[in-house]
Amino acid sequence: MSLLEQIGKLKEEALGELAEASGAKEIEAWRIRYLGKKSRLNDILRGLSNLLLDERKEVGAGANRLKAELEKSLSQKEQALSRKQIESAGEEYLDVSLPGRSLPVGRLHPVTQVIDEMSQIFISMGFQALEGPEVEWDYYNFEALNIPKEHPARDTMATLWVDYETDGGDRPMLLRTHTSPMQIRVMEKAQPPLRVVVPGKVYRYEATDATHIPMFFQIEGFAIDKNITMADLKGTLYEFSRRFFGRDRKVRFRCDYFPFVEPGVEMAIECAVCKGSGCRLCSNSGWIEILGAGMVHPKVLERVNIDPEVYSGFAFGMGIERIPMLRYGIDDIRLFYGSDLRFLRQF
Repeated sequence: MSLLEQIGKLKEEALGELAEASGAKEIEAWRIRYLGKKSRLNDILRGLSNLLLDERKEVGAGANRLKAELEKSLSQKEQALSRKQIESAGEEYLDVSLPGRSLPVGRLHPVTQVIDEMSQIFISMGFQALEGPEVEWDYYNFEALNIPKEHPARDTMATLWVDYETDGGDRPMLLRTHTSPMQIRVMEKAQPPLRVVVPGKVYRYEATDATHIPMFFQIEGFAIDKNITMADLKGTLYEFSRRFFGRDRKVRFRCDYFPFVEPGVEMAIECAVCKGSGCRLCSNSGWIEILGAGMVHPKVLERVNIDPEVYSGFAFGMGIERIPMLRYGIDDIRLFYGSDLRFLRQF
């Protein structure tokens, strides 16, 4: 039997056996037998050197055609077997060659992002970031800040009181209504110069609507040193506004009253929507108030044994949720705490 006849017979046998193979093990055994290093086809290819040139060309071409045909048939058989396994397995089939399902990656809450950004701005200007207790004594929250029991300013802060009794008498406690108590706590333990910012939660007993919630965040800042003036306060807040809102955003100061500062001011920024021309967001004023500030009241310094004749200082405080609302045009503060991932994933 000639080599060409052997190639034809080998082709018939190989394709016949491949058609009958029904499992992965049988297909692999077939591959080794007909396409492996010790296969009959390789024996024919190795023996080409013993043939005459014309016969070598003819037999070599036939052997290579057979090899290509067997490899193609093997690939088709493996694909057909794979499809059959998937169809039979249904939903239970696991294709380990597929890429894994990507899991959603968590991120910081938008309020936390703003707290970090604001704190870093003030830290870069020489301030130290601290935290304070959320359950506070009446003394630190009101009295030491020049707000005695009969003061009308208490009426503007709907307070959540804590039922607490001590052996030493009545010392009322409350959920702090602002972060300003840390002014007193810091100045009791440290002497000037002081530069501190205090971000944290505060609580007010009030109805919930688009602009009010009973728990929100504030950031308090103050500086105490010799020869501090209103110019230092304005320069600090101007720089904060430029870094946070952009250099083109205009800033305005107007007189206001707060019991623990004298004189007191409010700071407003140009409305980002109307650029000062007036719109619904800014109540047609062109400006949006973002914080209250002023020079620390001499009585507050006297409370902590700091001589107001030697030292002076400024303080400021702002609601943190209001800042991203102005930056991103958010019209409902409740969105920050609604746990709606569609909203939170935007930040």
